[in-house]
Amino acid sequence: MADSKIITLAELKDHTKKDNLYVLIHGKVYSVSKFIDEHPGGDEVILAEAGKDATEAFEDVGHSDEARELLVDMLVGDFEQGSDLPTKSATTTPSTAAPVAQTASNVSYFLPLGALAAYFAWRFYSGSA
Repeated sequence: MADSKIITLAELKDHTKKDNLYVLIHGKVYSVSKFIDEHPGGDEVILAEAGKDATEAFEDVGHSDEARELLVDMLVGDFEQGSDLPTKSATTTPSTAAPVAQTASNVSYFLPLGALAAYFAWRFYSGSA
């Protein structure tokens, strides 16, 4: 299968069944039907990304170099440029959750330090009276 084959959004959406599954990662389309039963994360995670851009899901997991090498044999072609891919509304959730987690982390760090400082200040001032 040559790299020059162009896969359209319609073709990508036509290949969403377990026995005929295309996945889009980094602008390249891969046929993962033969690999889906061997996938360590189970077939559900791949099927959930069928018909849309799976780049974010693929990178979030942190696949190994060996996993990336397996993709070479599964390459179908390049995805057409300028396609309107379905956007994920959940992509904004992690960015808003991160500052909240950071704030909670700061509070849980500085609160005990403040209490410890208050204790030593109390001991210092109450001992000199």
